Amino acid sequence: MLFQFVFDGGNVAGKVLPSGTTNFGSVLGIVLLVIVVGLLAAIGIATMFRALSRPSLEGLDPKRLAAMWAEIEKTSEHGLMGAKLAVVEADKLLDTVLRKLHFPGETMGERLKTAAYKYPNISKVWGAHKLRNQLVHDATFEISLRQAKSAVRDFHAALKTLNVF
Repeated sequence: MLFQFVFDGGNVAGKVLPSGTTNFGSVLGIVLLVIVVGLLAAIGIATMFRALSRPSLEGLDPKRLAAMWAEIEKTSEHGLMGAKLAVVEADKLLDTVLRKLHFPGETMGERLKTAAYKYPNISKVWGAHKLRNQLVHDATFEISLRQAKSAVRDFHAALKTLNVF
């Protein structure tokens, strides 16, 4: 009814207004229509901005991710063995996030390469990932506590780059 009233130029039940007069109802209808369309556009833009700023992690709750990260940091404080384990767990968490964000690749390295196109800063985590690979695949590899903590910081920075935290 409102749309018919607005688009009929203010004709009410077939009555035509004399030229030079305005129908207050017609003006009010147009103003209301503009306000409604503006509000819908604002809601749409806000929803789109929110969706773009925080990625969809399909089943991974941001609070749960933060709790997992807190556990990794806590583990890293338990000497060299704890720091080594924290590096492995941080790498695993980043890989999980990359998978949930649907970055393609068979391996973590392939997913990192793909992610670097969208997030160039993520390439800074390569050293930490290589360190993790050496820890896992080479039983004779030695690592310092400082190297391990630096790697954990790099993983944290990568997760921040992905807007996980």
